[in-house]
Amino acid sequence: MSKQPSPIDAPDRRRLPPLLRKAWYGLNQALRRRIKQHAATPDQFTVLRQLREGPSDGCSQRDLCQLMRSDPNTIGALIGRMEEQELVERRVDEHDKRAHRVTATAKGKALYKKLRAIALALQSEVLGSIPEERHDQFLSDLETVAEACRKTAESGER
Repeated sequence: MSKQPSPIDAPDRRRLPPLLRKAWYGLNQALRRRIKQHAATPDQFTVLRQLREGPSDGCSQRDLCQLMRSDPNTIGALIGRMEEQELVERRVDEHDKRAHRVTATAKGKALYKKLRAIALALQSEVLGSIPEERHDQFLSDLETVAEACRKTAESGER
């Protein structure tokens, strides 16, 4: 007779929510400590990365909310602080006068270059904890889980 598996939320099993939180928190804290000397935060790095990898005319604040999975007030405050530091600039969108486009300044681009090197080293270090031949599959699986979480969040309560 085979043993029945424990319930999905049993303390003796690996559980998705605490593992995702533990991974995210650990990675975020490691990056925070490593970029502290540059007076930058992980969220600022993420904004600069999205701007660098996005359209040449910048991103709307709404786009940044979606890309970063954050709310408009948080992104608005973050962009405001980054504007004060002269890392980004906001200007009225040519096509939608109610919206703003955010672009990285020269200072923001220079900071991004420094932070990117630190983030890449951290990513290599963390991914080095699993065999290299499993990296692509791990990241693919993680992307699938992230997309399922996004869809579940957008579908509302069930």
